[in-house]
Amino acid sequence: MMMSDRNSVFLETAQWLCSWMDRVHSVCRLCRETVRRQVGFLLAILAIGTPAGASQAGGLYLYEIGTRDAGLASAGWAARAADAGTLATNPAGLARLTQPELIVGAQPLYLDLEFDPDENTTVAGSDGDPASWIPSGGLFYARPVNDRWAWGVGVYGNFGLGIDYGTDWVGRYYVDEVTLQALAFQPTLSYRINERWSIGAGIVGLYGVFDQRSRIRNLEPGTPDGRLKIDDEQFEITGNFGLLYEPAAGTRFGLQYLMETKLEFEDNPKFTGIGPLLSQVLENAGLVGAELGLDLTYPNRLILSGYHELDNRWAVMGNLGWDQWSEFGKVDVLVAGEDTTSLTFDRNYEDTWHAAVGAEYRRSAQWRFTGGIAYDSSPVKDRYRTPDMPVGEAWRFGVGAEYRLREGLTISGTYALIWSGDLDMDVDRGPFAGRVSGKYSDTAIHALGLVFNWKY
Repeated sequence: MMMSDRNSVFLETAQWLCSWMDRVHSVCRLCRETVRRQVGFLLAILAIGTPAGASQAGGLYLYEIGTRDAGLASAGWAARAADAGTLATNPAGLARLTQPELIVGAQPLYLDLEFDPDENTTVAGSDGDPASWIPSGGLFYARPVNDRWAWGVGVYGNFGLGIDYGTDWVGRYYVDEVTLQALAFQPTLSYRINERWSIGAGIVGLYGVFDQRSRIRNLEPGTPDGRLKIDDEQFEITGNFGLLYEPAAGTRFGLQYLMETKLEFEDNPKFTGIGPLLSQVLENAGLVGAELGLDLTYPNRLILSGYHELDNRWAVMGNLGWDQWSEFGKVDVLVAGEDTTSLTFDRNYEDTWHAAVGAEYRRSAQWRFTGGIAYDSSPVKDRYRTPDMPVGEAWRFGVGAEYRLREGLTISGTYALIWSGDLDMDVDRGPFAGRVSGKYSDTAIHALGLVFNWKY
């Protein structure tokens, strides 16, 4: 028998066995290669999702990093260069600062996310309701060296998503809890070339944390679910670069480029509560004790911003941006066991674009108010949306107020609503995970910020 004919017979046999898996009390002996394809595909699906912090569009990047920018919905991101937070939004802006400055910002996020399954869902369980508070914020310090050079350092989180659906929801065979977070530590240097041009660069150390858990359907009828956990921590280096142009006093244009890097997570999948039949299948497939490698790309970002002061009270600003989320969607998976297997899984993500407009009003020497609106396109079409990363297009609405407590010390309060509305989802990956169909209703994130700024 030719090899292609044998593979065809094996695959047909596997499909027949899977259709009867919930009704029989034993599993026939499967071809080793066929079992590897079935379980290897299951592992890849379980491991490929990501997400931490909270983000509804533009992939996993956050604009809310513990600075006053949240009160502008990020408008003027790379051009305002008004405080030490510019080291994260445009490193070139540090050269504009004239005195040492410290920013401490707390930015708790409330993730309002609820999944309502419809009649097409084939798995019994509860609705998904992972709504929760998520801590966030930033710490930034900047110091001019002279009238041309300045340096600074920042610690902030601007990447990730975290979701905990619970262990009995209808999509538990895809994921019940997932976290992907990256904390950035960024030393930065900026140089003022002349009165109009400044450049800057930051070396960004990314500390990434990945933790994903899911249920696994045991093959014996009436047996409780088994569990799978994958987790790892990685440290990688990337770059944050900026250019600032000031054609006239009170007018600035800024460009930020955030360089891509790859987070290479590794772990031995941890199986618990596995019945004897599934245990034998996993053993035969070489997945027990195997090492799983998961490579995720932290994507390129490019943002162009403008800032203009209309008079001594009003300033307007805006952004245009692009994120290369199509690269994040291409996930490299390596299973290193008795027989090493590697594949690239494409989540069918698309690059996203961003636009924002905002305004700032100086009411008096003590009070300043901000507001802005932003839009981010969706990195994924409805038909490719998955429960580990339920993202879509998003509108941002931000407001903020700043009060000067005394000379050199201000306190700011910000609020941003990130609104994605209703997000449809329909995933079906066979008898292992079942079909999960329905809608995430009124999806939103609420970001509350309290920012202290001290110049001395």
